[in-house]
Amino acid sequence: MEEKIIKARGPHPFGLRWLAKMDGHHADMLMDFGVYRMKKGDVWEEDAALEKAALLVYGEVKFEWDGKEHTENRENCFDVPPTALHADKATKVKITCLSDEAELNLLRTDNETAFGSKLYLPADTPDEFRGAGLMRETSTRIVRTIFDYSNAPYANLVLGEVIGFPGKWSSYPPHHHPQPEIYYYKTNPENGFGYGELGDDVVKVQNNDTVFIAPGLTHPHCTAPGYALWYLWAIRHLDGDPYRQPDYPVFLKEHLWVMEPESKFWGDRA
Repeated sequence: MEEKIIKARGPHPFGLRWLAKMDGHHADMLMDFGVYRMKKGDVWEEDAALEKAALLVYGEVKFEWDGKEHTENRENCFDVPPTALHADKATKVKITCLSDEAELNLLRTDNETAFGSKLYLPADTPDEFRGAGLMRETSTRIVRTIFDYSNAPYANLVLGEVIGFPGKWSSYPPHHHPQPEIYYYKTNPENGFGYGELGDDVVKVQNNDTVFIAPGLTHPHCTAPGYALWYLWAIRHLDGDPYRQPDYPVFLKEHLWVMEPESKFWGDRA
């Protein structure tokens, strides 16, 4: 059985590294996932007959596709909402690094549907303060859903970001779904950490780590006090069983009471 986490143990080397491949390691994720740490002048060109998505994590790059181009500079993934290019199997994509350094997160999967392409800009993905007003704010976090079944029903991928605040929880209450999911992390500052549940197991997550969430595993996370925890989340729809609300996620019933606005917790004054 493959490990549930790939520990980065420091910065990624420059270049493209595929951490999951449909025909290789972590094939059970049903999608390719790669991290490309780019130097100025580096180019990623993709013409594979696959659905593809490229998320700019930081740096300045030029996107080129379908005779269009767009230049975007993302200072960092904590303070600036995402820019991501999503394209079908017929669309060729070229991304060039214009800054001294940049990072792309890359996703690919099978999809025979022709849907063209869409560039998602920061204005398309405003911060959602999920959990606000509940649980004494202990699970308030920022969620940025770039595309999912609601705005891209033709896709086989779901892509988004989460930012966990210092000392708080995210992906909570515990939930699960039959579709595989990948989490990829950044911490602020970079020496930060958090903990992630994977069913009955718990893993320590740090800067640049990647976690592979098998179908059916619960996966709430907590962030160490003093630090912030950003993570990409990518889900692969199953054929005939897409990840969509209200079907998914499935929350553990014994913990749903914590989401009720009038819930009383230990320590509350009468």
